[in-house]
Amino acid sequence: MKKKILAILAAALLAVSMTACGNTASSSDGETKTETTASSESKSTLSDGTYSVDFTTDSTMFKVNEANEGKGLLTVKNGAMTVHISLPSENIVNLFVGTAEDAAKDGADLLQPTVDTVYYSDGTSEEVNGFDVPVAKVGEEFDLAIIGTKGKWYDHKVKVENPVEADTIPGRDPSAGEPDHTADIDLSDGEYTVAATLNGGSGRASITSPAKIHVKDGKITADIEFSSDKYDYAIVGGTKYEPDLSSGKSMFTLPVEALDKGLVLTADTTAMSEPHEIDYVIEFDPSTVTDAK
Repeated sequence: MKKKILAILAAALLAVSMTACGNTASSSDGETKTETTASSESKSTLSDGTYSVDFTTDSTMFKVNEANEGKGLLTVKNGAMTVHISLPSENIVNLFVGTAEDAAKDGADLLQPTVDTVYYSDGTSEEVNGFDVPVAKVGEEFDLAIIGTKGKWYDHKVKVENPVEADTIPGRDPSAGEPDHTADIDLSDGEYTVAATLNGGSGRASITSPAKIHVKDGKITADIEFSSDKYDYAIVGGTKYEPDLSSGKSMFTLPVEALDKGLVLTADTTAMSEPHEIDYVIEFDPSTVTDAK
């Protein structure tokens, strides 16, 4: 009898043990799958190019123009992402990536409007305000404050998602695609000038164009002169460069890999209440290269 009882108890303990092991394996497997998915999402990136994206907001009072059917045009260059949106009118005069409280502070890096022409399905067109908005991550909600003609800042949450390779979006003139980038040209050693455009930041800053470039042993450097003397350093490829202030403005001599690829840099400005690093992309037009006089 004792042997029979012991056998029953042993069988019961074995069943409990197997159930516990089964639950642990299932739990562990679930955690592994979750970690794999998160890792995959964090590594997802977009190749350089232009994409049609959905631009959604938390309010019907702040949205893209109806002609654009909820779409914005995302540009990816050297890993930096910017979405261009056209708004319903000219009533919103500035945007700020962050909260309304921070937007109202002195020296806040406000996004400046562009004048966009949108084309409606009935054949009419209209000029409205547009904005280039930096995007840290596709599919992730972020703060974007707005200010209208009445001078009051409002908080909003927005999201950029569902990228599809495209050169244009609904509501844009079909002939107005992104500019073609001319292939870089082979330059012999010497000094030249080239048309240069500064992109990024609030749009307030600019650079001297044409910019002077130097070619030595096949390597290119460019003299980038900002519109003020408030930039105290610039970073390109992890290397920090100090400015030349002899002209009364901040001028940096920076390395350029190739003219058709542009120049990605971070510049620190002291124009605000506290020093602030701003990401820029400088585009060169190789077709304008001429010998420096």
